[in-house]
Amino acid sequence: MIHGSVVGLQARINVIFSLLDGERSNFEIECVVDTGFEGFLTLPSSIIADLGLPYLIKINANLANNTNVETDVYLATIVWNGVQRDVAVLEMGRRPLIGTALLEDYHLSIDFCEGGTVLVDEIIQ
Repeated sequence: MIHGSVVGLQARINVIFSLLDGERSNFEIECVVDTGFEGFLTLPSSIIADLGLPYLIKINANLANNTNVETDVYLATIVWNGVQRDVAVLEMGRRPLIGTALLEDYHLSIDFCEGGTVLVDEIIQ
């Protein structure tokens, strides 16, 4: 089970990035849950550079206002619910976001009040 909290009516969860740079092996980044974003993660360019994520491809991303923007995609290894996963990270915005691709096959529960609980738990089928 993954735990987070609500701050300013934003559901926030820390995501652990597994790094192989020798100096640090894991690095946590607080991300906002965005159920309107269908990808895995977005990160600002400064964080992608700090993490040294490898470049994958450039894509056209469709935003909420129905505009398309070109954005670079990087590969990250994260620890999600205790398991390492390789995920695509879109370089955009100023705030790290968690999208619904990362939440697939999980139950999301949010108490929308300041300091409220955010829980992400695997759906048992």
